[in-house]
Amino acid sequence: MTATTVRCCAPIAREPLSEDDAADLAVMLKAVADPVRLRLLLMIGSHAGGEACVCDLTPAFDLSAPTISHHLKILRTAGLIDSERRGTWVYYWIIPEAVNRLGALFAPLAEPAHSPVDLELTTV
Repeated sequence: MTATTVRCCAPIAREPLSEDDAADLAVMLKAVADPVRLRLLLMIGSHAGGEACVCDLTPAFDLSAPTISHHLKILRTAGLIDSERRGTWVYYWIIPEAVNRLGALFAPLAEPAHSPVDLELTTV
């Protein structure tokens, strides 16, 4: 028998994802994988008062209003934002639980790296 020490990295995830959680998170990740939608999400989240009118969002893009509405619908369908019509305008806000869930997925990556773990393997 020979004992060998192997250095192994600490896991980056806190726990494995269930199949349902992975499917839900994949929908959210696909929604924010588009640069326009990512910008829209961050614009809404950083807007004064925590909500933004579509009239405040549209001028930031060189896209038609229907295209912006399409992108907002994808974010809404993914559960990242919600909206309410007020007169002729629609107002959008972030759903904090959903955005926090996305952030929690990557939080372990933002923590300081753990020192590698030494594993002793015995071979026959």
